[in-house]
Amino acid sequence: MRFAAPFPWWMACLLVIGAGAVAFYAYAGLLIPLSLRRRGVLMGLRFVALVLLLLGLAQPVRLEPLPPTDTVLPVLLDRSRSMALRDADGASRLEAAVALIRDRIGPSLADRVQVEVWGFGDSVSRTDLESVRPEAGRSDVMGAIDAVGEHYADRRVAGLVVVSDGGDTGEGVGEMPPGPPVYAVGVGAPTIARDRELLDVTLGQAAARESVVELGIAAVSHGFGTEPFEIRVLANGQPSRVIRVTPPRDGAVIREVVSVSPDPDESTVYTVEIPRDPAEFVPENNRRTVLAAPPGRPRRLLLVEGAPGHEHAFLKRVLSADTGLAVDAVIHKGQNDRGERTFYIQGAAGGVAALAEGYPTSREALFAYDAVILANVDPSSLRPSQVEMTTAFVSERGGGLLMMGARSLDGRGLRRTTLDRLLPLESSQRVDGDPRVAGGRSMPHRVSPTEDGAAHPVMRLAESVVATRRRWESAPPFGHVVTLGRPRPGTTVLATTQDEGRGAVPLVAIQRFGRGRTMVFAGEASWRWKMLAPSNDDLYDRFWRQTVRWLAADAPDPVSLRSVGGRSEGAPLRFDVSVADAAFSPVLDATVRMRILDPQGDVTEAPVTSVVGQPGRYAVEVPSPGRGVYEVTATATAGRDAVELGRAGLSVLVGGADLELTDPRRHDAVLQRLADATGGRFLLADDIETLVETLGAAVTDTAPTTEHDLWHTVWAFGLVLAVVSTEWVLRRQWGLR
Repeated sequence: MRFAAPFPWWMACLLVIGAGAVAFYAYAGLLIPLSLRRRGVLMGLRFVALVLLLLGLAQPVRLEPLPPTDTVLPVLLDRSRSMALRDADGASRLEAAVALIRDRIGPSLADRVQVEVWGFGDSVSRTDLESVRPEAGRSDVMGAIDAVGEHYADRRVAGLVVVSDGGDTGEGVGEMPPGPPVYAVGVGAPTIARDRELLDVTLGQAAARESVVELGIAAVSHGFGTEPFEIRVLANGQPSRVIRVTPPRDGAVIREVVSVSPDPDESTVYTVEIPRDPAEFVPENNRRTVLAAPPGRPRRLLLVEGAPGHEHAFLKRVLSADTGLAVDAVIHKGQNDRGERTFYIQGAAGGVAALAEGYPTSREALFAYDAVILANVDPSSLRPSQVEMTTAFVSERGGGLLMMGARSLDGRGLRRTTLDRLLPLESSQRVDGDPRVAGGRSMPHRVSPTEDGAAHPVMRLAESVVATRRRWESAPPFGHVVTLGRPRPGTTVLATTQDEGRGAVPLVAIQRFGRGRTMVFAGEASWRWKMLAPSNDDLYDRFWRQTVRWLAADAPDPVSLRSVGGRSEGAPLRFDVSVADAAFSPVLDATVRMRILDPQGDVTEAPVTSVVGQPGRYAVEVPSPGRGVYEVTATATAGRDAVELGRAGLSVLVGGADLELTDPRRHDAVLQRLADATGGRFLLADDIETLVETLGAAVTDTAPTTEHDLWHTVWAFGLVLAVVSTEWVLRRQWGLR
């Protein structure tokens, strides 16, 4: 017997002494004389009754051993498609796993534990070994462990046995909750004999119409040595490009980058494939697809120039010719006869009024843009409220900001505003605090892309890094550079140039700031790239268009939509909607309607709910969608009159990669992490006797027991009633009330 709610020893002593005192004083001062023996009997009965009540408060329980069959051993069997691979001594991985459970684990432990088999893949359920098939499109081992743990929450579990090849396409092995140890048994071969595989295919974002985006390809070849092979690229099923690659060594990862031009009006599905070789072990992993969604609306740009000049004329002409950009431009002309500042404004009719003072004066007007360029604009000429709005434009709205020109980067002007902390470079390193404009005919400045910059979308001028460097080396020099200070933490310097007396100084630098992006271009007179180059040279046009597109690419709309998941078929697909007003303040009471067009042309409406703790965020999850392209539209309204706040569209490709057969070898590291995180062991099929001995010892050393309450019984109630009744009867017989 033990107590479920025991008192501390000192409290138990005090309660017993108190019960004795109560019993003594109850019969110490009676008016009716009683003999000492009768007084002692009544005191004893009263004391026993009080002690029984105290025992009841401590909740006494009786422990009884359970039969061995009440201890369960769940065995989780991987039934995903990778288990169909035949590399287990001529049998498939699943066949080897079934034989292991049926012939060795089950019979060896049946007399001590109750072995129950669960199959897991997309989901988890009780499984018959004779009918299990390797057909699941995913293998979510963590989800399976959680589900089985909840199922056996009220039973004694000797441990969990996971029989798998370690291929995990779920959320991965993370922090494990308290529970029984996991014994991971690996099946399959740790290496692949002969196989070619596409490890990954990524596609850059089309920031604007007619964008050229990069298609990144990672491939590997096992068992074929350095034999060359082809990689084919198809756009909407039509051949687009053929690349012939030669591995530097067997098993080395090959990376290629291809520039593609997606359709500006419709989604483009790019398929990358490696032609099948008859000797390949897993030809299913030779193909991947990615989706290039149309860029949507033109990105809005505000170009503010501190004074008329060649740079503004060239820059405005190039950016206005880009159909993916809508450019509003302001040129500070000086002062009129009354001392008022005057401006030359070019832009859409709806935006000109908001620029009447040379710069937007409200958050709504400024936040309507996706990117802002301040070229030779003295920051101190902006009002404090405009500077504050510009900081919020980057950090809260998620817009892009480019500052260029000596006036914009002047250390004294910057330090008088908070724009200084937006810049990727410190405003100056000099003692006097002012930047220096250096260069001229004696010191022509050429662009030298850094290692990061040569592959960055802003600086990329050709398909390869080497060709990009050559183009920048051959570009005409510009005459001046504004020398600034050190890069701030988190800054990426994309290009440098040589400064007399200081060596290499940053020319192009970028950084993330809050939700947005900022950039510094420290060069002067970049229009020379246009004027001093051949007429067919597009370096100037390409650089500035890529710069603005990169700055504006991540700027969200007030109503924005994104998807999470869906890479593999059968995986849940979640849609998140952010709803804000024109000033980008979250809307808390919006009504969001989600319309989903599936690959078969059927339309469904999905209920969208707000996300707790995240104002202005709404979400919906679509369970296990099929393979194909889904067109999703979210519409947000607010108020009793259902005023539309905006709408967002998104194209999603589900099942573009067969993650289940990616890297199909046995993943010992995954299984080892799973065992280590729970205090279990990682074993192979040859070590199964060790598993049997370990589990058998665990069951024997800790015999299963069950608890039976002793207080909540008729016998306990009868005992207390008998003691109290006996005291009452004796009191009446001996003349007491």
